[in-house]
Amino acid sequence: MKKIPQRSCVVCRTKKDKNELIRIVKNQTNEIIIDESGKKQGKGAYICDSIECLEKELKSKALKRALEADIPNEIYEKLRERIEK
Repeated sequence: MKKIPQRSCVVCRTKKDKNELIRIVKNQTNEIIIDESGKKQGKGAYICDSIECLEKELKSKALKRALEADIPNEIYEKLRERIEK
């Protein structure tokens, strides 16, 4: 049986399996992207796949602190679309 890596949500600090979280990456050109594969190069941060954590993130700006960069509104819109699917 293969061990599934654990990661923490930057908003609620809950530990979950890596595949249950959404990874956001700041790459070498300081571009912020949603990492669907979980393997892109760059500094990564994880957020729960829930509207509650996304709403908390909009107030707390935990992703901004974790990635040390401003998060564009289009990333929040893409996250909301992905979570609501």
